[in-house]
Amino acid sequence: MLSGYYNPLLVLLSILVAILASYTALDMAGRVAMSAGTARRWWLAGGAAAMGMGIWSMHFVGMLAFSLPIPLGYDPLLTALSLLIAVLLSAFALWWVSPQQLPARKLAVGAALMGAGVAAMHYTGMAAMRMAPGIQYQPGLFVLSIVIAVVASGAALWVAHYLRSLLHGARALRAAAAVVMGAAISGMHYTGMGAAQFPLGSICTVARGGVQANWLALMIIIVTLLVLGMALLISVLDMRMAARTGALTSSLALANEKLAYLALHDNLTKLPNRVLLEERLTHELGVSQRDNTSFALMFLDLDGFKPVNDAYGHHVGDLLLIEVARRITERVRQSDTVARIGGDEFVVLAGITDPADAGALAEALLHEIRKPFIVEGLQLVISGSVGIALYPTDSVDQHDLMTHADTAMYHAKRAGRDAYCFFETSMNVNVHRQLQLVQDLRQAIARNELVLHYQPKFKAPAGPIIGVEALLRWQHPQLGLLMPGEFIDLAEKTSLIVPLGAWVLNEACRQMAQWQAMGAATCAVAVNLSAVQFSHPGLVDTVRQALEQSRLEPRLLTLEITESTAMRDAAASVEILQQLRDMGLHVSIDDFGTGYSSLLYLKRLPANELKIDRAFVRDLAQDTEDAAIVSAIIALGQTLNLRIVAEGVETREQQDFLTNLGCDSLQGYLLGKPKPGSILPSLMLHDDRDDF
Repeated sequence: MLSGYYNPLLVLLSILVAILASYTALDMAGRVAMSAGTARRWWLAGGAAAMGMGIWSMHFVGMLAFSLPIPLGYDPLLTALSLLIAVLLSAFALWWVSPQQLPARKLAVGAALMGAGVAAMHYTGMAAMRMAPGIQYQPGLFVLSIVIAVVASGAALWVAHYLRSLLHGARALRAAAAVVMGAAISGMHYTGMGAAQFPLGSICTVARGGVQANWLALMIIIVTLLVLGMALLISVLDMRMAARTGALTSSLALANEKLAYLALHDNLTKLPNRVLLEERLTHELGVSQRDNTSFALMFLDLDGFKPVNDAYGHHVGDLLLIEVARRITERVRQSDTVARIGGDEFVVLAGITDPADAGALAEALLHEIRKPFIVEGLQLVISGSVGIALYPTDSVDQHDLMTHADTAMYHAKRAGRDAYCFFETSMNVNVHRQLQLVQDLRQAIARNELVLHYQPKFKAPAGPIIGVEALLRWQHPQLGLLMPGEFIDLAEKTSLIVPLGAWVLNEACRQMAQWQAMGAATCAVAVNLSAVQFSHPGLVDTVRQALEQSRLEPRLLTLEITESTAMRDAAASVEILQQLRDMGLHVSIDDFGTGYSSLLYLKRLPANELKIDRAFVRDLAQDTEDAAIVSAIIALGQTLNLRIVAEGVETREQQDFLTNLGCDSLQGYLLGKPKPGSILPSLMLHDDRDDF
């Protein structure tokens, strides 16, 4: 028999290639297991190519490390066939270990098939030498090599399946497993080589026409290392990208969860707000109609809260509201709903079996509120007035129940406060007053009873004035000067808000154009659009006519819409706002942070400005949660290239905090209170900021 010998360097390189190929196989198994769809197929194909080339390269370099005292070469077709077998068995292995479960029987079948493939690849590669007479194999070592191939394949499949989705410590375990697998693969190869015997006088029939070994080894090693290295690099980059994507997804999910919570809960007391209350009331109506049960809807308004708020400030008032919310929540059952719908007004939705139950609960709530509150070291004493509407006694309609409970609450206040009242039909006289107010409002425009006040916006931190916001007031002939909160809701319910809003728009444009001609104003005027007005089909024409009639430059007009209005029908809002932007005016998203925005639509909204709601500004110095929300809003606005305006600035601390965060402009009583349009031009002309 011919005596052969091994090149130690090539032997060492073949073992290193085997280890690297094993690590690549384990990594690719993980990538295939964690992907799906088209990505899964690409990882399977790419992983099979890289892994197969690695395994084949180890075997072929090991063969090239073997030398005989005769010239050697390799048949190109058989060599290519052995490479194809390596790639196919790699694809089989990656596919076999990808399912979640790998039972022992399936593992055994996979080991046998893969072991046969490894042996086929090895002995096909040996056959590529085309020896004449042919290679003879020692039966014992031949069978042992196949056994080693099967066992090594089974171990490789089991390890690959175990590590395919492991996250913690995966790299170290894969490296250790790769060393063991590489040694097993090398053991199989060199056992098979040891089984080969070359008779005396044998020649390699492809020594001259086949692939020569003197340069093939180096080329194979270089190409293989490049392929394996690129596969691992792509895998690492993909893993990092997936990790970053996962972190971003988690952050967005958390942000959406926070926004969803804010959209349904009061920011101060964390109680359900009006939106969530209406959802709960709708559900309770359905359950009560189905089960023939009763419930009570109670409106509770605090007596004496405004004097406390005025005397000790908003901070103490807010702490008092939080404590009131806690006491009410602790007094009702867990199945009942307690909501804050604005100011110092709370609503309780409670299941009852008898009207007396509602009276007892109302008295218990009033008793809790009568107890002194200790807030910031101050002892505060207040009371409450409760109005009760019963289902189905008073109404089976959701809107009527809300109205009746509200009416009964105001009746309790007029009756002396610190008491509760059940709704009675006679109380509807208050409804007649509201109807009269609506009739008066219909005539307010014709009688010139509406006036505009303007509140300035200052460039952060303290000026100059860069804009004003138009605020509507009603000079009622009998009731005096009415704030918007006293009549805007009525206007929206009766669609009077459309002509009312058109008047505000025309008057603001007219006055701003007049002031500009006087040289008293070069800044923009902001006009608020209600939800009803924004959805009116004639809005764009109304804005265009106001600009044309006043001859005001469009860039000096800013339209403010609330976040919830813009997101009610986001697609339609984008279209309307784009039409307004095309006219040259500016768009501001008001009360930002209080609604539930879709970031996808927010970035599409053609807006120039985000306006942070005063609810987040109020407690900036004390509330780290509000500070975090404001910081996030500012960062979001800056990312979207939007100006940031903060309203409700009342303290120096808020002014400094918002300026440091990057707010572009500030608005609030600290810097300037609303002023009548009659005196505003002189203040702006002479820059009398102290008079604001």
